[in-house]
Amino acid sequence: MELLVNHRSVRSYLSTEIEEKVLSEVLLSGIRASNTGNMQLYSVVVTKDVQKKELLSPFHFNQPMVNQAPVLLTICFDINRFYKWCEARNTRTDFKDLLWLLNGTIDASILAQNICIASENLGLGVCYLGTTLYNAPEISLVLKLPVGVIPITALTVGYPAFIPEISDRLPLEAIVHYEEYNEYSESQIIEIYKDKEALLTSERFVAENGKENLAQVYTEVRYKVSDSEFFTNKLSKFLISQGFSFE
Repeated sequence: MELLVNHRSVRSYLSTEIEEKVLSEVLLSGIRASNTGNMQLYSVVVTKDVQKKELLSPFHFNQPMVNQAPVLLTICFDINRFYKWCEARNTRTDFKDLLWLLNGTIDASILAQNICIASENLGLGVCYLGTTLYNAPEISLVLKLPVGVIPITALTVGYPAFIPEISDRLPLEAIVHYEEYNEYSESQIIEIYKDKEALLTSERFVAENGKENLAQVYTEVRYKVSDSEFFTNKLSKFLISQGFSFE
C-alpha cells in the first residue's frame, strides 16, 4: 500500500543499466495484468538503443528523460497478432471498431500500470509519456509497427537520479461516489480545488503565464482547444488509415 500511495513520476535518471533479469520480471508482471477475454490485445516495444531513442525523442516533444532513461517502453494496442492467429486457425474477425479500440486501450493501460508498480517495487523510477497519442503516426514509423498496432502510451524506466516530491491529488471525497453519481455544486467545486490552487507551484504557473487562475493555465496554455483539435484530427486520420471505422 505504501508503494502505491507514494508514487511519483521520475524524470531524471542515472546512467545505470537495467539488468535483463530485472527488466524481464517487470515485463512479466505487465503481461499478467487482467485483460479482455484473455486475448491480450497489446504489445510492448522495448527501446534501449541510443540512436533509436534519439529518433523517437522529437515525437515526445524532446523531453530529456526519453534519451536519459536506459529503457523506453512503448505500449501498444495490438490486434495484428490475434488476427494472424485467427487466420492460421481458419477463422476471421474484425475488431477495428470503437468498442475494441477502447477495450485494447484499457487493457494496454492496465498492462502499463502493472509495469509501473513492478518497476517501483524493484527500486526503479517510471514516467508516463502522454505524447504518444499526439504523434502515433510518426512513432509507428520509427518502431515499424504493422497495420493493427497502435501506440497508446510510453514509459521511461530507470534508476532515479533523485526522488522528486509527491504530486498533489484531489481529496478522496472529490473522486469517489457511493451508489450513484453526486453532482457538484459550484461551492463544492471551489472547495475541492482550493488546496490545489493554493500550492506554490500552482501560483507560480498562474503568474508565469499571466493568467487569472489555474484553470485558465490548463485550458489556455497547457491543453489548448486548438492543440486538441489538431492532434485529434491527426490521430483520427491515422486510425482510419489503419482500417478502423467509427460509424
